Amino acid sequence: MKTFAEIAFTTAVQGLQEKHGSRATYSRMQRESEPGDGLGAREAEYLANADSFYLASVGETGWPYVQHRGGPRGFLKLLSPTCIVFADFRGNRQFVTAGNCSADDRVSLIIVDYPNRRRLKILGRLRFIDISDADRELSALVELPEYRANIEWVAMIEVEAFDWNCPQHITPRFTLAQVEAASQSLHARIAELEAEATLLREAASRKV
Repeated sequence: MKTFAEIAFTTAVQGLQEKHGSRATYSRMQRESEPGDGLGAREAEYLANADSFYLASVGETGWPYVQHRGGPRGFLKLLSPTCIVFADFRGNRQFVTAGNCSADDRVSLIIVDYPNRRRLKILGRLRFIDISDADRELSALVELPEYRANIEWVAMIEVEAFDWNCPQHITPRFTLAQVEAASQSLHARIAELEAEATLLREAASRKV
């Protein structure tokens, strides 16, 4: 596996870093960085809690295409330290990402954890396997029994590099489920106070 900088810091990128005074810092970072063995326990836990991500591919015209992919929490599966799989659901039948990857399999992912202001960037190579052609073990891995959507393909990403991004400019956002979970104790306390108020009113009416 490569370091993120090996792929992302091209000659043009390094030229701009030099021009704007950040090249020395990034050059030192590149020298000290080691590729590693792939995604570890931290990344595995992060992916297991994700319910969406952004996926970029490049078409034959050279134009990038960015797509939002979502599913139930945990639909991104870590098959190995260098391989991510997920269920690709039947959609609008445009096949833009699939078509792009049939000619150039290089993709970029950004997975954002809005409540905790974290983001993970992944560079890799994506291929699609028809669900009918996937072996039983792979099909079972991506199946989502409680999610009502038809799985068309198994998407498999061979990870080339990854990097954690800084939290700057990530605005915290919360799902309805997260808001409901966070406010559960508040609702319980309100119910207790309402019950107490009811008892006080009843007691007062009996005295009258």
